Amino acid sequence: MKSKISILIVIFLMSIGVSAQIDRSQPPKPGPAPKIALEKPSEFKLKNGLTVMVVENHKLPRVSYSLTIDNDPLANGDKAGVESLIGAMMGNGTTSISKDSFNDEVDFLGANINFSANGAYASGLSKYAERILELMSDAAINPLLTEEEFDKEKAKLIDGLKSSEKSVDAIAGRVGSALSYGKNHPYGELTTEETVNNVTFGDAVSYYESYFNPTKAYLVIIGDVEYKTIKKQIEKYFSKWEKLVNVEYTVPQAAPNVQYTQINFIDMPNAVQSDISLTNNVDLQMKDPDYHAVLIANKILGGGFNSYLNMNLREEHGYTYGARSGVGTDEFASRFSTSVQVRNMVTDSAVVNTIQEIKRIKEEPVEQDALKNAKAKYVGDFVLALESPQTIARYALNIKLNELPSDFYTTYLQKINAVTVEDVMRVSKKYFKTENARIVIVGKGSEVLTNLEKTGIPIQYFDKFANPVDKPVFSKEIPADMTAQKVVDNYIEAIGGMADLEKVKSVVNTANVTIQGAPYKPTAVIKMMSPNKMSMEMSIEGMGTVMKQKFDGTTGYQEQQGNRMPMTEDQIAENKAEMVLFPELSMDMSNLSLESIVPMEGTDAYKIKVTNGDKVSFRFYDVNSGLLVREEATTEAQGQSISTIQEYSDYTEVDGVMMPAVQKITTGPQVITMTSTEFKINEDVTDADFK
Repeated sequence: MKSKISILIVIFLMSIGVSAQIDRSQPPKPGPAPKIALEKPSEFKLKNGLTVMVVENHKLPRVSYSLTIDNDPLANGDKAGVESLIGAMMGNGTTSISKDSFNDEVDFLGANINFSANGAYASGLSKYAERILELMSDAAINPLLTEEEFDKEKAKLIDGLKSSEKSVDAIAGRVGSALSYGKNHPYGELTTEETVNNVTFGDAVSYYESYFNPTKAYLVIIGDVEYKTIKKQIEKYFSKWEKLVNVEYTVPQAAPNVQYTQINFIDMPNAVQSDISLTNNVDLQMKDPDYHAVLIANKILGGGFNSYLNMNLREEHGYTYGARSGVGTDEFASRFSTSVQVRNMVTDSAVVNTIQEIKRIKEEPVEQDALKNAKAKYVGDFVLALESPQTIARYALNIKLNELPSDFYTTYLQKINAVTVEDVMRVSKKYFKTENARIVIVGKGSEVLTNLEKTGIPIQYFDKFANPVDKPVFSKEIPADMTAQKVVDNYIEAIGGMADLEKVKSVVNTANVTIQGAPYKPTAVIKMMSPNKMSMEMSIEGMGTVMKQKFDGTTGYQEQQGNRMPMTEDQIAENKAEMVLFPELSMDMSNLSLESIVPMEGTDAYKIKVTNGDKVSFRFYDVNSGLLVREEATTEAQGQSISTIQEYSDYTEVDGVMMPAVQKITTGPQVITMTSTEFKINEDVTDADFK
């Protein structure tokens, strides 16, 4: 107790001392505007065209090398994906060093070496600077390109494309770019399984030989190096890089903006929320006089927490976790766009409010406080960034790549602070084209289109590959003799039949768990015993059990990181009423109604409505196989409706019973995938497991 009192006294005395030195009755006077003086990197150029910039910084014994090849964007057409493949193949050895030996030495040096189709990056301790540089140059000039490695990377890329087929974010990103720029433009072309399969090993090697060369290359070195020493090393290792004749090609024009505001809708039946992006192409580069005013206008509209969009859609209406906007700069094509993810039921409202806020910044003068705060944010970020030597090097490279005046960054804050209220309104009208915008929405059409149609904004429909399609059909005529009872009976028969299912008294399901965005992959062991006992224990390698959930038929608890929370009365009642193994065996048919036949992931499914008191959920059964493919439910938590979707796939036979090996659970923005590695029926389960 005495020590706590002493600490409080010290804090109190310190506060008095500080207060005595500051007159808080007067606001502090603003300090002078910071003067920007950028150190110019040392620079030289090799005969092969490679431009080298060196920023010496001896504060830490580290060095980094950043190689940028400034090729114009290239469309690869029916071989889209070749850039990704060659980028993945590089950095895995050289013609004189095997892949394993190369990686082992990089690890031994504590270094980092990565490649892409348009450059490379390496870093490590300065005492190994020359060897790191030598390895990087060897991998750039003499990469080990083998057909075996090509086949591995091709398979990985295709797997990645397949896994993104149900990702709303991935679909929204690629379709938005394809519609905005056009599928023939480098920024809009789509990499698909078909285009990747078109790429041969020879195509990948040819791409490297044609476009990975020093003619338009820049190498930036930052860190604990001496200019004279590093210059000799660069000349030693990179002069060998052969200068090639550039392949001539023309970058096509991006697609023009649409003639009128329209919704471009992509139906994703598995979407639990809508991804909305209002976008239009802009002609803006960093060297343009409007550049700094556009930065400020965008910051006020959607560039921060206190922006128009975020305060409306998040703070005022609670539609989303965050709403943003951005404006790109590019010599060839770029876009203005807003982005937000919202609940299905407020999709139309989010569209209307987004347009409202853009019109507001175009038609109403911004308040001086908003303008001042936006400027202050840019000034603070800019000055803070100058503490990093990487910033100085990046700025120097930007000046070269974007053909900026030499004083672009020394006068940067002056130009930011010169932006006026009139400038914000002027550039908003010029670049934020609500009258020529695409509102790209990826969402569940059956739940959002009726209200979207009420906005009066014309709607066009596209598939996941930006091809125009007809308006989706969300329900089909139910056969006259089909009932909810028959759908359930078909499901029971499809997974093994009543007789075999009634023999199942317990199930153990061991599964690998993938949590979207999480760096770890837990293992879950789920045990269930008829009628309603359930246990789940989740563990992480090296950490042991991190979470438990138990219900023994009478009571239960949840435990996480040693903290145990008993189930509430409502949770207990809910668990008692749930048959954990095969709910269809005990369903009250009076609570079920056959709603419709809906399209779902390339097939049709019966939609069954389940009513339990005031709770309503939906179950979807494949029309052809009879299997349960999806469940949907909505719960109330902290004043918000939270939708949960559980998808079932990859059914596998276990002792005569079909069990779903993959379960994907989506709750709000959280996505969890459980992939079963083992099922056990009627073994390794006792009553003690549920305590």
